[in-house]
Amino acid sequence: MRPLSEMPMAIASQIRVVFADIDDTLTTNGRLPASAYSALETLKDIGIRVVPVTGRPAGWCDMIARFWPVDGCVGENGAMYFSYDTNSKTMRRVYAASVEEREQHRTKLQLIADKILQEIPNCAVSADQDYREVDLAIDFCEDVPPLPSTEILRIKTIFENAGATAKISSIHVNGWFGHHDKLSMTRRFAHEVLGIDIDQERHRAIFCGDSPNDEPMFSHFPHACGVANVMDFKGQLKAEPSWVCHNRGGEGFAELATFLVAAHNQIEMRLSV
Repeated sequence: MRPLSEMPMAIASQIRVVFADIDDTLTTNGRLPASAYSALETLKDIGIRVVPVTGRPAGWCDMIARFWPVDGCVGENGAMYFSYDTNSKTMRRVYAASVEEREQHRTKLQLIADKILQEIPNCAVSADQDYREVDLAIDFCEDVPPLPSTEILRIKTIFENAGATAKISSIHVNGWFGHHDKLSMTRRFAHEVLGIDIDQERHRAIFCGDSPNDEPMFSHFPHACGVANVMDFKGQLKAEPSWVCHNRGGEGFAELATFLVAAHNQIEMRLSV
């Protein structure tokens, strides 16, 4: 992981899409700072597509896609994407699994939740669970006192022993049934909404994240970038971002946006000469 400041302008100036995690990437200490929100708007204003890719629930994705200056939102670790068309005033909702499959999965996840809460009483079902449609989120530090890493790993193991996929974020362990992840639904979103093949054009997109559940995205995008708190997981990630910001959380994302805008403006100035 090299400092973002060392990224060549020739690379930065090619970026046309920014995918970004939300918790501890766009947010700082659980809040969305003005600098991060302004960065989203600035990127969109200069023609760079912006898409949050998060473990947060469907209910949040509806609000984000509708109200934020973004092109849509991939939610629940790739279980769905929502994209709002301001011209037709319609929300496009796309899921990785059918309605019937999602209902079956919810029943199985409830049994897993009961087991986790019985064996690890200091954790909790996430406060945003009521707004989820696909996965189960277990809170280990957002609204409960931080759990030790051994108990966080036990939560992940209980999910996996039940046949579910489990990913650890900076605040939750998310578990689900199905083969989707952040990358698979991002790939679909990019094709269906942005008209971009992120396998063929991965050098023109960047992902910014901070934690282990971002590994598929770090692995796929050669110019993936972490905010500074990704270093908290150094040595624990199967795939690391190529670049890392100096600042943590939302201020780190704002740093990335400023860097990309500067590269974009530099190219514009050259073309106007």
